[in-house]
Formats: sequence, C-alpha cells, structure tokens
Amino acid sequence: MAKIGFIGTGIMGLPMAQNLQKAGHDIFLSEHHDKAPAALLEGGAVALANPKEVAQEAEFIIIMVPDTPQVEDVLFREKGVAEGVGQNKIVIDMSSISPTATKQFAEKINATGAQYLDAPVSGGEVGAKAGTLSIMVGGSEESFGRALPLFEAMGKNITRVGGNGDGQTAKVANQIIVALNIQAVAEALLFAAKNGADPAKVREALMGGFAGSKILEVHGERMIKGTFDPGFRISLHQKDLNLALAGARELSLNLPNTANAQQVFSTCASIGGSGWDHSALIKGLEHMSNFSIRNK
Repeated sequence: MAKIGFIGTGIMGLPMAQNLQKAGHDIFLSEHHDKAPAALLEGGAVALANPKEVAQEAEFIIIMVPDTPQVEDVLFREKGVAEGVGQNKIVIDMSSISPTATKQFAEKINATGAQYLDAPVSGGEVGAKAGTLSIMVGGSEESFGRALPLFEAMGKNITRVGGNGDGQTAKVANQIIVALNIQAVAEALLFAAKNGADPAKVREALMGGFAGSKILEVHGERMIKGTFDPGFRISLHQKDLNLALAGARELSLNLPNTANAQQVFSTCASIGGSGWDHSALIKGLEHMSNFSIRNK
C-alpha cells in the first residue's frame, strides 16, 4: 500500500481520498488552507502543516483544487510541494486546469527528480463517490504504471492520453462536449414545452432513440424537476470553457458553439446562478425566453 498526500478535499476530493483510504492506502493531508476533514482523520489520515511536509512524507502527492492559480500555489508557494519532492516521488494533479500551464508546472517538478502526471477527471460528485470517474492522464508510461493502482481505486475509465499536458487537453475537450450536450438538451426541452408538449414525456421518448445520452438521462431529469444543487457548479464549467476558448485563440481556432454555451452560462451567473449545477444552463435559456418548462 502506498503513502499518498492528498491536497484539496472538497466536493470531489473528499470522496476520492476516501476511496483511496478504503483501498488501504495511507493518507497525508495539508492544513495550510483548511482543517483536515474529520471523516478522513477518523479513518487514519495524518494532518500536516503544509504541502512541503506532505510531499516529504508521501510517495504520491495528489492535488485536487479548483483552478490553475491554486495548483501553482500548492506546488510553488513557500513550503509548497516542490520543496518536498525528489527522486521516486510522483506528483499527480487531478484538477482541471490550463494545458499550457500544466506543461510549465511539469517541467519544474520533473527538474527536481520527481515525476509529474496531469490526471483530470470526469464524472462529477456521483462518480467521485462511486469510484467510477473517467481519468485522462498525461505523463510518462513509467509514472502512469506506478500510479495506476491509485487511479483504479478512484475510477473505471482510465486512459493515458500522452505526455504532460495531454490529459488536461482531453479534459478541456470533454468539457466542450458536455457543455454543448447540456445546451442541446436544454434547448430541446424548452422547445417541446413551449410548443405545448410535456417535457418529461418528450425526454422519455428521446431516451430510446439516437438522441439518447447520459446528459439527457441525468441532466434532463434535473432540468424537468428543477433540482440544481451541485454537482458540478456553473462557475467551474465557465472556468473550463475559458480554458477552451483561450486555447482556441492560441491555436487560431474558432469554437463558435463553445462560445455560445459560455454566454448562456454567463446569463445564469448574472441572475445569481454561479453556484448552481451546470444542468441549470436551462435557466439561462428560460430567462432569455421569459418561459419556464416547469411553470407552463
């Protein structure tokens, strides 16, 4: 069993760390930002003062924080991870952040003698709790092989995409697909309801055809019931689409539908919905249409 440092025990990180703990691994936590969760401490986790101490104690250091600046801070702050790593250590960033910054972070960590993996996940809180996350990994084959048992405790669909940064690139691509599918389902249900049809029955009919999808199944039901507790917050999906659009500018690409979905998320944010689940994108469309599928 491995010694694992886990930094970032929020909505996603806590159940991920618990699954590692259930698999028999020793968990080390940093209290530089928040107190360590009681649920992990009760399971035998050890709380330390800062990321450097965690990196010194652990063979693997997993980071699961909201965005690029937070990853940079954990890695390179005074008494950060970079000060505590060296030969035979593997740093695994499971956050969803900039592919460009990831390559820079990896170069600095690899220079210490440690190895770096970017391993963002998809599957949300449900997948984190169930240990069924999809994990997209960038890094060397050697470090991927060493980390694979850890990934298997947290996920089911585990793919080494390529070198450092490629895991984050795959995650950005994932978030484009998810956002556009959410928007497609929302627009379809809004069209059906405005035209007088029962959106629940329309969803049921579509589930059996070529339009059927996990988004229609899970988020379509959320839209119909109006259950928008996260989940995956709109603010976080906006962050991911910002990464997509910034990357597109760097690559001289045009992603018009991604930009449109971002605008609808911005409408949600403007009416107080930054903290809603991303399935609440439909509320932005409803606001613009002055019509709700739940109040015909």
